[in-house]
Amino acid sequence: MKKLRENMDRYFDKLDDRWRALPIRKQHQYTLYFFVGYLLLTTGVVLKVWYDAGKSNDIVIEHIENPVLKKRESPAALRDTVSTILKNQIYERK
Repeated sequence: MKKLRENMDRYFDKLDDRWRALPIRKQHQYTLYFFVGYLLLTTGVVLKVWYDAGKSNDIVIEHIENPVLKKRESPAALRDTVSTILKNQIYERK
């Protein structure tokens, strides 16, 4: 784990050195490009949410049904009689 952290630190240090080696004008230009890309992405997401919220969706609200009551018993459970025989023997002893 320490080796991974050291490798990541070295990699980020190299990236930082490369960034600082760029002229200030290039740094400003790249920062502006990243900001414009972020602004476009944010605008797109906000417009998409606004468009989806503006659609007339009729939401049907229904009661939640208990899945246990809807579940049908499988035939495999009906064939297993060992547990019922053992239960009956336990109750007969008392």
